[in-house]
Amino acid sequence: MPKMHVSRSTVVNAPVEKLFNTLNDFNTWTSWSPWLIMDPNAKVDVRDDNKYYSWEGPRTGSGNMAITTEVENQSIDYDLTFLKPWKSTAKVKFELKPKDGSTEVRWLMDSSMPFFLFFMKKMMEAFIGMDYDRGLSMLKDYVEDGEVHSSLDFKGANTFGGCNYVGIKTDCSMSDLGPSMKGDFDKLWGYMGGHQEAIAGAPFSIYHKWDPVKGQVSYTSGVPVSSTPDGLPGDMITGSIPSTQVYTIGHTGPYLHLGNAWSTLYNMQRSKEFKVNKSIHPFETYENNPMEVPENELRTEVHFPIK
Repeated sequence: MPKMHVSRSTVVNAPVEKLFNTLNDFNTWTSWSPWLIMDPNAKVDVRDDNKYYSWEGPRTGSGNMAITTEVENQSIDYDLTFLKPWKSTAKVKFELKPKDGSTEVRWLMDSSMPFFLFFMKKMMEAFIGMDYDRGLSMLKDYVEDGEVHSSLDFKGANTFGGCNYVGIKTDCSMSDLGPSMKGDFDKLWGYMGGHQEAIAGAPFSIYHKWDPVKGQVSYTSGVPVSSTPDGLPGDMITGSIPSTQVYTIGHTGPYLHLGNAWSTLYNMQRSKEFKVNKSIHPFETYENNPMEVPENELRTEVHFPIK
């Protein structure tokens, strides 16, 4: 059986006691779980002592988790059992360390995969690692602010009218995606500032390729235009997104949490809730201006072209 190991960490601006009391009470997990946000119709049952919970949902499958060992304000161990989509078990652990008035939180998992999926080991470790990163970001919100600044709006199937655009295509590491994209949009808006009459819609980013194992991404950031302005800089391109049917999930909250919408759509694709049109790459549109609204009010729509 191929062995898997995943470890991710973050620093939360809160005392270690608060983290410990949050993580050893399964009633809190529904607020920041990176899986339950994808599956609002999942049924969750928490035992009276708050140390055991089970779940069942159309996207998350079914299973249960129980706290097995606690070392106060230091660590918590869990037994995790998956029943669907296939049976497996895992050992999960949180480690807590005070750090300059804050707390370093490390989330670990050790498990094994069915032998017939041995070729997916690295991919599964990468996907679970991304889930852990999403979960830790939401846990940080929940503990620091009392709420998670990420909500999903399942808008469903609709028609995207298509557009022509001016854009910049970039290849970068996933860890550099935020600053890289900001730099691209700074260039785009610097250029389009002199051609405002040509702007014809909300800016967007098209994602051509994600490689979570290598940590690389290829994307194009663009601005829809009614016509292509003259004198296009050499690092900019023109292109188009055709009119197409899409499945859309809206996200409200910081761009940091956009992975919640993307992971949900990929999960829905894998569970065949819709059939993707692979000839058109998925994209996200930015529905308001980050210079004009608070970060927690940013609205983004993620679109998967469908057949």
